[in-house]
Amino acid sequence: MVAGCATTPAKPTEAPTATPTEAAPIKVGLIAALGDVSGINGQNGALLAEKEINAAGGVLGRPLKVIVVDDEMTPEKGAAAVDKLATVDNVDAFVINSFSGVHMAQIPALKKYGKVTIVTGAASHLCEEAIGEDADWYFHLHSWDYMQGEGQKAAWQAFAEKYPDIMFKSVFMAYEEGAFGTASYQFSQKLFEDIATLSGESFKSAAMGGGDYSAVLEHAKAENPDCFTWVGYAADALPILEQAKSINFAPKFFVGAPPGWPPDFGESPLAEGVIAYEVWADALTEVSDISKSFYDGYVEMFGSGPDNYLAPLVYSAIHILVEGMERAGTIETEALIAALEQTEYKAPTMEVITFSPSKIISHQAPLTPMLTQYQGGKLEVIYPWDRATSELIYPFPAWEGR
Repeated sequence: MVAGCATTPAKPTEAPTATPTEAAPIKVGLIAALGDVSGINGQNGALLAEKEINAAGGVLGRPLKVIVVDDEMTPEKGAAAVDKLATVDNVDAFVINSFSGVHMAQIPALKKYGKVTIVTGAASHLCEEAIGEDADWYFHLHSWDYMQGEGQKAAWQAFAEKYPDIMFKSVFMAYEEGAFGTASYQFSQKLFEDIATLSGESFKSAAMGGGDYSAVLEHAKAENPDCFTWVGYAADALPILEQAKSINFAPKFFVGAPPGWPPDFGESPLAEGVIAYEVWADALTEVSDISKSFYDGYVEMFGSGPDNYLAPLVYSAIHILVEGMERAGTIETEALIAALEQTEYKAPTMEVITFSPSKIISHQAPLTPMLTQYQGGKLEVIYPWDRATSELIYPFPAWEGR
């Protein structure tokens, strides 16, 4: 020791008190088909929810981080995304916004990890059969195909009561050849048997490398149905109309049932009069403050409104998950499951989302399909009556002049 120089014993270094922004984030893994409008909108909905939640202080005193992985609309990539998020990113929960065929491949991996999972895509009942009865960590926000069919049937029955003179008696359904389209057709055969005669034919979706609908449209025209319905993806929407116009096929009802429409679909003159089964329409902002708040936030963040219902659905999934964590006071699986079972979430879709058993799984949300119609470039609600923003245009307008 040097004379005249005293030393003071060093004090142990104390770690600073963590603030919510400094704490390790709670991580949610979102898997979406970013090559499709449904996936892009789903991602946007998740990022808006993340922004709102973090602006309000995060979750359990920690920031929320949404990690997005593109499933590339292929089963192999979709399954690999589950493994990557679980083992590399170590996410605390999943939100799955994949198509049915992709989700089938994800299910074994999801079962392996057993993390709380909210699914906003995957309508096929084959997915429900694959997940089975014992997956209490699995929450399905999207309707199953048979639920959609039941809802659509109820909507058309209501139309038959209000418009008995114009109701269709025959339907031709063109459906994409994968799990989504095939299952939709199978259930429609049973559900519509006491409403109308139903025939159909499959096609290869443009989303899967197809895009030639000439044969199926020629067969539909030959049958001369009152109603033509196609079940496919956003990539099919305009080409089907263009090819229908080329053969002058204009049935009284022209209905589309993709999980999402192209962002600029309504701007095409060909869209006028097309009926869509929807869970969301911008027109809901005219009748719901919650819908307007979501819409305004979306426009502020992304510059324009959502293009389909998967934006508010994934947005709702993130909020539901975080509210469940707050109720549970933890991200521990069993406690979080119990908290999510108490969900009563007022969604932008004008649904109060709760979870109850469906045919197989324990946690299924109800979603009421709306009948909407493209009118003057805008998607208007024509059913349910208490949400309606316009009257039905009937019949489907002739092709001449557009």
